Amino acid sequence: MLTTDHPVALKAALRHDTIRRAIEISGRVSIADLRDRLGVSEVTVREDLKHLESRGVLTRVRGGAVVLRNGAMEMSLEETSTTNHAEKKAIAARAAAMVENGQTIIIDVGSTTTEMAKALSPELSRVVVITNGLNIALILEALPGVSVIVTGGTLRPLQHSLVAPMGTLLLDQLKADVAFLGCNGVDPARGFTNSNIAEAEIKQAMVRSAGKPIVQDPTRTRNVQKAPAPSAAAMRHDSPASSQRPSPVGSRIIRVRSRSSASPSRPGKKCSGDEK
Repeated sequence: MLTTDHPVALKAALRHDTIRRAIEISGRVSIADLRDRLGVSEVTVREDLKHLESRGVLTRVRGGAVVLRNGAMEMSLEETSTTNHAEKKAIAARAAAMVENGQTIIIDVGSTTTEMAKALSPELSRVVVITNGLNIALILEALPGVSVIVTGGTLRPLQHSLVAPMGTLLLDQLKADVAFLGCNGVDPARGFTNSNIAEAEIKQAMVRSAGKPIVQDPTRTRNVQKAPAPSAAAMRHDSPASSQRPSPVGSRIIRVRSRSSASPSRPGKKCSGDEK
């Protein structure tokens, strides 16, 4: 960390790059922290934030700034957990039912994958879960038949996730049967997308590590920044709106109905849905 007695303050371009990287990882930055990190005055930090806001990188708030993507602030995990909740639980139940004894699986960070972790059967045995979500690891701690491996990396508080730098080293050494991923959007040409580059990079590493990537997509098409998985199976809630969303070339759609919209099922039957 640079202190205020550093002989030469970082030049503007280097400061901007440092701020950009910091907000990409954590989702927010404070003026006081940047002052200490960059070795400049708070006046200079405010000018840097003003410049980056004009470039569409962030939006200034009291005492600092938060990340800005496609004209909208990235929502925290707690905020996204309250949206489309029924659809996410339906997708999570279907995904959890796919997990078999003896498998090694990857569970990505996210509100839908968090619901999946909650829905995993306590009867599972010899299952290994690799995750970059700290909240997911804590949920799975209660399942005696599940061993949890945390990827390591740099903590991103906005999503309670571990990302680059140092976020993909373990994934590069492991192989999993299935990876359950989250995404922010779907583009027919570029594939499944994410609004945060650090998150997208670790999703790409998860895809490389897994024999079968499955992307959970309960929401609408948005935030096309970088495609973490151009070809994968996609789980979507079955609704009139979902049929209008674009599907990436080479992907297979697994449509999932919530309990309220599906016909009654026999006890013990998996969450209903169509595959094509």
